[in-house]
Amino acid sequence: MNPPTNNLDNAATPWTERQIAGYHSHVYFNAGSLEQASQLCLAAAQRFDLKMGRIHEKPVGPHPDWSCQLAYRPSVFPHLLPWLAMNRNGLTIFTHPITGNDLIDHRDFAIWMGAVRPLDLSRLSGQERPVQYEF
Repeated sequence: MNPPTNNLDNAATPWTERQIAGYHSHVYFNAGSLEQASQLCLAAAQRFDLKMGRIHEKPVGPHPDWSCQLAYRPSVFPHLLPWLAMNRNGLTIFTHPITGNDLIDHRDFAIWMGAVRPLDLSRLSGQERPVQYEF
């Protein structure tokens, strides 16, 4: 008897050869958790080699909640994500790679910590673009 096969092992899907230029982690919060989220993002920026974005007290882009973006290179990913998981204290965090296609980055490559929130994907382009990204 042959072992079961994973269709992804043999499939030549477009994302299997995508280059990841970096990642965004979006820390979601509301008025009641603003201070907690601010402290988490500031601590991450002090501890890791990343760029902390503005703290948005309104939904921005496809994000349904208030958020703060952490932008970083792939080498930071294996260190930052466990730290966020251990220090988020109930906050929802959405992470996605930067590959040059905003739609599939947010839809197909999503990593969620906490509740999965509904993104407004209609705001994102599925067009392939060269990645020119500053960290």
